Amino acid sequence: MSDLMLLSEAQMRRIKPYFPLSHGIPRVDDRRIISGIVFVIRNGLRWRDAPKEYGPHKTIYNRFIRWSRLARSQTRQAGTIDDRCYPFESTSDGSQPVKKGDVPRRIGRTKGGLNSKLHAVCDGQGRPLIMLLSEGQMSDFRGAALMLKALPKAKAMLADKGYDADWFRKALADRRITACIPSKANRKVPIPHDVVPYKQRHKIENMFGKLKDWRRIHIRYDRCAHTFFSSLCIAAAVIFWL
Repeated sequence: MSDLMLLSEAQMRRIKPYFPLSHGIPRVDDRRIISGIVFVIRNGLRWRDAPKEYGPHKTIYNRFIRWSRLARSQTRQAGTIDDRCYPFESTSDGSQPVKKGDVPRRIGRTKGGLNSKLHAVCDGQGRPLIMLLSEGQMSDFRGAALMLKALPKAKAMLADKGYDADWFRKALADRRITACIPSKANRKVPIPHDVVPYKQRHKIENMFGKLKDWRRIHIRYDRCAHTFFSSLCIAAAVIFWL
């Protein structure tokens, strides 16, 4: 497997604490299977086209889907979930299977056609801390409103003109965060911002560019929002945090 991507032992030690518990029959080698998942997402392959060195493609696909649904579940308790006993598909309370159309796909219609939008908050090094997947037509400040409660402590917030809203500036001020946001052209009284730190805003654009280097991210292959968002999280973790 010298010509194939394989996560290092150090990388596996960092992510192993977040793995679901395995009950009964031991899982197939986590390092090999997860490396196969990363390889498929990065190169934009069909699951059946995953190199045989990573193991059966069905095993790789099932592991990705099963863990993706585990992450989507809101009722599980950390440390008590069995990744082999999770239902094939269920509602948020796990009561009964969902019907077609019950789970939003986060795909909206924009001028360019059907599309999705990724909202993100990064640290000073351009590493994603918070990510939100929405329909393509959702405005930037609406996405900001959904992520507001999860904002980490910070001295300043760099954002483009799309986030120039009085309520957003006030919400940042309430959290003692300085808003470094240029004013929109239609604002009657422009609000000055510090242009020196604002030059660092390119780091979040670089982050989006690096994510789109992964083919299954650049071209959304997944219809379900939770599988596409899982691919985004895997890509972000491997690129920026491992």
